[in-house]
Amino acid sequence: MSKRLELFDKLIAGGSQDPFHHYARAMELRSTGQAEAALVSFAAACAQFPDYVPSYLMAAQLAQELGQPALARTHASAGVAAATRAGNDHALSELTALLDALPG
Repeated sequence: MSKRLELFDKLIAGGSQDPFHHYARAMELRSTGQAEAALVSFAAACAQFPDYVPSYLMAAQLAQELGQPALARTHASAGVAAATRAGNDHALSELTALLDALPG
């Protein structure tokens, strides 16, 4: 287990309500080749912190990479709603482009 992953696990186990800690944990899982665990972690971050837009984009991109276009669409669509609420035009643009690139 990486030191970074250990740090984020400790912070989260300690009750961290900082959405970045949850997002960064998922990113660390992804970077260490644990794609399926990362996807689960991104989904959990989206559920727990529905206004933290970056989690949706990463969840959608990873689902797409893992050959799960329906799940990618679900995350991207939720992300569009979150980005719209937040007024985050950059993320909205990225999420919309990802949605447009998905089959179906």
